[in-house]
Amino acid sequence: MAGLVLAALPHSILFVCGMNAVRSPMAEQLARRLLPATTFVASAGVRSGERDPFVDAVLAEEGLTLGERQPRTLDDLEDDYFDLIVTLAPEAHHAALELTRSLAVEVEYWPMPDPTDTVGTREHIMAAYRDVRERLKARIAKRFAPPEGKSAGD
Repeated sequence: MAGLVLAALPHSILFVCGMNAVRSPMAEQLARRLLPATTFVASAGVRSGERDPFVDAVLAEEGLTLGERQPRTLDDLEDDYFDLIVTLAPEAHHAALELTRSLAVEVEYWPMPDPTDTVGTREHIMAAYRDVRERLKARIAKRFAPPEGKSAGD
């Protein structure tokens, strides 16, 4: 495709959602698996949150874990400079735009449903969390896919 410009892989990526309990920690773990170890990946929330056991369950299905990690806010971050901030909820997007208004940082909005709103059986709830996980996997793979013929580490 003539004229197609491929963006370089960011050196540091921050995923942000409301409470850093569901969408952003899921995205962080999925991105860490896909991207080269030289890419720094982190996540945070706008507000304080509690760890969500459904996130642990759907990540375990992928062979991933949060380990001892607990939700953190933007204020908890040691470093607040990132090449790319990916926001996953409206309030996170507004906060990121405010945070970066005087910085040269790319901010992308990837709206994701909030599975914590799901009611019903445990299986209904798990299905909602799996849906978010699969949406994140697809979006991360599409956004950070290496050009054809190259691997992510090239």
